[in-house]
Amino acid sequence: MTNKVTAYVNPVGSLDVLSKHEVSQLTDSKHKQLQQVFRLCALAVLNTGNDSDNSKHIIEQHKDFDIDILQTDRGVKLKVINAPSNAFVDGEMIRGIQEHLFSALRDLIYAHNRILNSGHFELSESDDITNANFHILRNAGVLNPVKYLNLVVCWGGHAINRVEYDYTKEVGYQLGLRSFDICTGCGPGAMKGPMKGGAVAHAKQRMVDSRFIGISEPGIIAAEAPNPIVNKLIIMPDIEKRLESFARLSHAIVIFPGGVGTSEELLYLLGILLHPNNKDMPFPLILTGPKSSRNYFDQLNQFVEATLGKRATKLYDIIIDDPEQVAIRVNEEVKKVREYRKENSDAFYFNWRLHIPYDFQRPFEATHQDMSELNLSSQQPVHNLAANLRCAFSGIVSGNVKADGIAAIEAKGPFKLKGERFIMDALDHLLRSFVEQQRMKLDGKTYHPCYELV
Repeated sequence: MTNKVTAYVNPVGSLDVLSKHEVSQLTDSKHKQLQQVFRLCALAVLNTGNDSDNSKHIIEQHKDFDIDILQTDRGVKLKVINAPSNAFVDGEMIRGIQEHLFSALRDLIYAHNRILNSGHFELSESDDITNANFHILRNAGVLNPVKYLNLVVCWGGHAINRVEYDYTKEVGYQLGLRSFDICTGCGPGAMKGPMKGGAVAHAKQRMVDSRFIGISEPGIIAAEAPNPIVNKLIIMPDIEKRLESFARLSHAIVIFPGGVGTSEELLYLLGILLHPNNKDMPFPLILTGPKSSRNYFDQLNQFVEATLGKRATKLYDIIIDDPEQVAIRVNEEVKKVREYRKENSDAFYFNWRLHIPYDFQRPFEATHQDMSELNLSSQQPVHNLAANLRCAFSGIVSGNVKADGIAAIEAKGPFKLKGERFIMDALDHLLRSFVEQQRMKLDGKTYHPCYELV
């Protein structure tokens, strides 16, 4: 049994002073849901380095964990109770974990007060959702006006093998040598590797203002705890706002091997880029991995072509086993993005012109009913099909690793997905390949599908 620690922790990082009202929201029984969300996020941050990707198991292993917010004359401090001991050295919390802990507090309080419950944003309107995301990111301090474009978002799985992980480090290294900062989903695997490689390259280039941005959301953070290289952690209110933040912050996106979560991200982005309003916008998108991952990308490419058509496959490049070429291509394509934004007077730090339809912004709750009612048919605009396929993968992610999704599967059995025959065949082929390649789970145990295809 891992030793546990109870300690008082002072704020570090970008947290503003909390008012007595804000503190009361995390102590008053009327705000139990917000308190529970913060407790789970705090546990995830303190549990950095845990090999499990099952958030339900993590919660069960730390039933006695708790966290109190204390208002003092000099500000606010936290009392962590029965916290994992690996978050401490000689009784002191590790500085990076301490920063992540207060970043989570900052974002949850801000989203609760200024976004979700303020009445200032109509969150059933597309423009207001984008504005809300902008405010959250600005409050987190990642929207600094710059004269250059250098943020590469890297997507990929947390359950990748060592060869693939080493490859992500080499790509991050090559990007870092060219002064690119890295943004990922903040977890292990393909979310950590590019940052690790980038950090070494930045040290060689003597960069002192490196940005390693990790963007998560309350439902997934327990399964993908922030890796220690992240120096700017942001907790968005839900997966859709997380995905929009990636798209609007990025100057290029690189996708490594992954599973259903990575497929969800790819489908989200392809659906947006397939929308007629984004037809002429340059948006660098590269899929890459080592030689051993070629079959993975072939299968993913076949799935995209079968369901969304060849037009969708033309939106990305696939580069196999050439990290330097990935970085060179990103560098070349970002120059086009810079010229496009200059010509259209768009911000370098936030892609306002990217059109994201409401269907891609509306939070999707993976219930058995909603999963069974997804429109997986070709008799709709292709970007709408992409949006519905994205939701299907999002539901599988929930059933695999999120506490609520796992509980729903245990109570009612697998989600049932139904749709047009050729789409379901393509989906079945892709998901089977993920299972065979052990891309569904971290622990290597037999995978029991949380879905059935009808």
